[in-house]
Amino acid sequence: MPHATTADGVKLYFEEAGAGTPIVFVHEFGDNYTSWEAQIRHFSRRHRCIVFSARGYPPSDVPDTLAHYSQRLACDDIAAVMDHLGIASAHIVGLSMGGLATLHFGLNHAARARSLVAAGAGYGAEKAFEAEFRRLAEVAAGKFETMGPADFAEIYGEAASRVQFQNKDPRGWRAFVDRLKQHSQIGAANTMRGVQARRPSLYDLEAGFRAMQIPTLLIVGDEDDHCLQPGIFLKRAIPACGLVVLPKTGHAVNLEEPALFNQFVAEFLAQVEAGRWSPRDPRADPGQVIKT
Repeated sequence: MPHATTADGVKLYFEEAGAGTPIVFVHEFGDNYTSWEAQIRHFSRRHRCIVFSARGYPPSDVPDTLAHYSQRLACDDIAAVMDHLGIASAHIVGLSMGGLATLHFGLNHAARARSLVAAGAGYGAEKAFEAEFRRLAEVAAGKFETMGPADFAEIYGEAASRVQFQNKDPRGWRAFVDRLKQHSQIGAANTMRGVQARRPSLYDLEAGFRAMQIPTLLIVGDEDDHCLQPGIFLKRAIPACGLVVLPKTGHAVNLEEPALFNQFVAEFLAQVEAGRWSPRDPRADPGQVIKT
């Protein structure tokens, strides 16, 4: 099985398909690398597509110790996969936990990011809910340990921002929950504690985002409530940033609305490749109400 090895010795399983400008897909906490199948099939027609399994998610290594899990390591793991494959720069596309890793990649490996697509990125960022998010992340980690993924998946899968997917596409939602049931008990708990619960709020990184010149696209569902305001914040902070809000849509936007997701990402990548995705025109002053 193909694996890339990180600086701290963790082996990350990856797959690739297609040829062309590389795209690296980074999966969310609640799913695994196979969640990008609809995107790999679409974009591998024109791009070299790479998808990998995060640390703690088999068939990647599942370290036992919490020290092997953090937001910075999740970010650097993207670079480790690219290093292994000899990729100098790529478009990075991530969802939720993967979207946060994508944004951090832009902050920490800017020269290697041709563009960033961060979907459903924002949980734990809102300052008003920061402490509660950290508390609930610890509760969820405990549930993965005590109940096990096979039982807790049914509860986790019916979160407020997941039921939209269940209502639209029960078969697709069931496949998502079945994948969640296959999570590693240790890996899920350590990821929840080490990455989710300890990552910094996006609002605390504002200075870095304002200095970041990478073309960026944010995608969020309009019923993914705790990602909406962070999405607007990032839109205003990142100079070359666009924001797509999909109606009547929850968290896993690439699964819930694959055709729309692929359409918006494809158009974004085409504009980036053509050099047409520019920073916001300074005349588009967000503080202006009426020009007089």
